[in-house]
Amino acid sequence: MAAFSCSWLTLPSKMRSLSLTPSSSPSSFPVSNSTSLAFSKNLSDSAFSHGSLSVSIMQKQTRRSAVVCEAAPQRKADSAVKRARLAEKRRIYNKARKSEIRTRMRKVLEALEVLRKKSDAQAEEIVPIEKLIGEAYSVIDKAVRAGTLHRNTGANRKSRLARRKKLVEIHHGWYTPAASEVVV
Repeated sequence: MAAFSCSWLTLPSKMRSLSLTPSSSPSSFPVSNSTSLAFSKNLSDSAFSHGSLSVSIMQKQTRRSAVVCEAAPQRKADSAVKRARLAEKRRIYNKARKSEIRTRMRKVLEALEVLRKKSDAQAEEIVPIEKLIGEAYSVIDKAVRAGTLHRNTGANRKSRLARRKKLVEIHHGWYTPAASEVVV
């Protein structure tokens, strides 16, 4: 294995080719000046972007030179490790919040469906459901404030609960919409 010195090394962004131009002394690089290496498209960019690149020349028995490139991955910087750790902590926290939102919404929607199917339902039976809706609104608002949900997503979920409640009230005749009001 011979030592190699290069004055210029180019690594294009798509890693389609590696071009090597030798230094001024012809003895340090036995391959012609227009040598280029082609890599397959399935070679990942990350192999070269996260490590150091070492280039060496290997002599084969047929007196032809081959250039070997190796990428050695380097360890992550301390700030990158910290960011990864914080991102994982936030992911778990956000996952719990979203799960709570889904659970509370499901409980409200199931209670409204049961009340809708009930033929002899009274108007007072919607009071405990309104309490569940208020708790769901609170959890959604907290998630929006914490940044777990976008404010438009939070508004859409609250609107969905309000529309379902209004449909149940209309179904039982406890609420009569105005002529210009359309319920979807």
